[in-house]
Amino acid sequence: MLRLRSALPAVLLAASASAGAVLLAGGPALAHVTVSADKPVQGGFARVGVRVPNESATARTVKLEVTLPTDQPIASVATQPVPGWTAAAVKGAPAKPVNSHGREIKEVVTKITWTAVGAGGVAPGEFQEFPVSMGPLPHADQLVFKAVQTYSDGTVARWIQESAAGAEEPENPAPVLRLAAAAEGDEHGDGAAKKDDHDKSSGSGAALGFGIAGLALGIVGAVLGGLALARTRRSTPAA
Repeated sequence: MLRLRSALPAVLLAASASAGAVLLAGGPALAHVTVSADKPVQGGFARVGVRVPNESATARTVKLEVTLPTDQPIASVATQPVPGWTAAAVKGAPAKPVNSHGREIKEVVTKITWTAVGAGGVAPGEFQEFPVSMGPLPHADQLVFKAVQTYSDGTVARWIQESAAGAEEPENPAPVLRLAAAAEGDEHGDGAAKKDDHDKSSGSGAALGFGIAGLALGIVGAVLGGLALARTRRSTPAA
């Protein structure tokens, strides 16, 4: 019994070490480059955040290249300055015609590269987010942004694998931005806001109409009551 008790801590320690090894081995698969936005809508504009975590235990992330979907070109793309990083955009002819505010766009941004300045970069255990304004967003269910992440030791992580419908996530998935459908009959993604404003305006107009009608009925009632009182006084004999 004594030997069993003395051996138990060693067994638990070994089991904990094994579990930790499994968690560490599975950790990097969860920390890939992602893109996100607040309720992006087809036909609208969005502020998209490209988030880059550092998976290395020793090296820094010093460069990120993001390729925009060529089959769904975006007319307007602008990067927000990030301290310690430079951003360079590559432009090219769109794969299909793109119109913005009634004019045809002959060049669109096809790739953005962020490069760390000096000895900067994303340190181990940290992440960095790169904001990008873009729109009008294409009329598609989702946009795939393939990314290539470079470390200070020369290691390159390619987040370029597209996920198949119904299949498990690939080992190096490409960042995906899912888009909500625009309101029916609204090509700019702001139909919901317009509808809300219309409903509020209609509600205010109806309330005002009811108020005026009520005031008019009150005045009419007061006049009729005054006339009835006057008739009563004339028909009552003096005491």
